[in-house]
Amino acid sequence: QRHSLRISSLSAANNKEDGFSLDRRSAIATTSAAVLTSLSITNPANAFFPVGAFASNRPKSTPKKSSGNNSNRVIPTWQLDGGVEFPILALNTAGLSTEETLRAIDYAQNEGITHLDFHPGKERDGVAQFLKDSKVDRDSLFLNTKIRKPAPGTSPEDAAKLARDQIEEDLQVLGVKYVDMLMLRDTPDQKNIQAQWKVLEEALAAGKTRSVGIINYCPSGLETLMETA
Repeated sequence: QRHSLRISSLSAANNKEDGFSLDRRSAIATTSAAVLTSLSITNPANAFFPVGAFASNRPKSTPKKSSGNNSNRVIPTWQLDGGVEFPILALNTAGLSTEETLRAIDYAQNEGITHLDFHPGKERDGVAQFLKDSKVDRDSLFLNTKIRKPAPGTSPEDAAKLARDQIEEDLQVLGVKYVDMLMLRDTPDQKNIQAQWKVLEEALAAGKTRSVGIINYCPSGLETLMETA
């Protein structure tokens, strides 16, 4: 089935201020960098998408804005299962330091971007610092993080424990009771995919995340996940 959506991207490449250089990775759409470009997804299994994202695949505007947001821009959203609004434009902080993440979030906020897509580590520390220092309402942000991929040879039991421990670590470091999305990375070990996905489902049921999703999955990986999901 063919799904089409329209996305826009904030390009921050070569943006230098006070000697600070912001890498373009710090401002990418959840799918790929584009400026008002039509994107056609012919095979959602190959794309970055949250579970339930295509339940309502026509982007709609959300009126919610964060305090401290200087932009009148309204980012379109997908409505996920459970009524969760998923902003289709995100700030991706991949590879940034804590300081760079803080600066990138400020840029994003000024452009009306409330979806923060980050990894555990320095990026997460930057998001945590922003949440602590800013006056932005937590509920106005969409916090999206990813489960670390287990090392080759990890048993399903250990892979599940790694995911479970990371979720608790994320909440503690961020100083929040929940995130808005937990995403699972692909891994060659099918049993580990299923074991970690079960942990994400547990977190969803416990209210530790409002939604769950996957990233970088090939069709066979998605089929593996769906066998037990």
